[in-house]
Amino acid sequence: MRRRRARLTRAETRLLAHERVCRVATAGAGGMPHAVPVCHVLAGGKLYFASGRNGRKALNLAANPRVALAVDLYTEDWAHLKGVMVQGRARLIARGPAFRRVRTLLYRKYPQYAREAALAPSDSVVVEVTPTHVLSWGLR
Repeated sequence: MRRRRARLTRAETRLLAHERVCRVATAGAGGMPHAVPVCHVLAGGKLYFASGRNGRKALNLAANPRVALAVDLYTEDWAHLKGVMVQGRARLIARGPAFRRVRTLLYRKYPQYAREAALAPSDSVVVEVTPTHVLSWGLR
């Protein structure tokens, strides 16, 4: 495993961009951990996902912007495990051009998103994660 400051390698970028689900961990002001899977996109070296405006992820990040995300590929042959964990700072985007841009990216990667969980500024936020530390394993 390698831990570095914020820059993603090409292999890390490929895995984060290609995979369909990442796990997000947040903690509110009281410190209680909350970990859930989300659908994400990678753009400009930052990770993005959406949340309900009053969802636990958004509430936790409003109180404590520190976040961790993990994407991994599991196999029974542990010599071939691969993954990336990103620690970073989150910013909630409630509306405007950045909200619309990320919504478009999410809808493009996940066509069912618009039908099944449409994102609107009235009830949703986009979360922008700026990496501060990256840890990866099994990537070349």
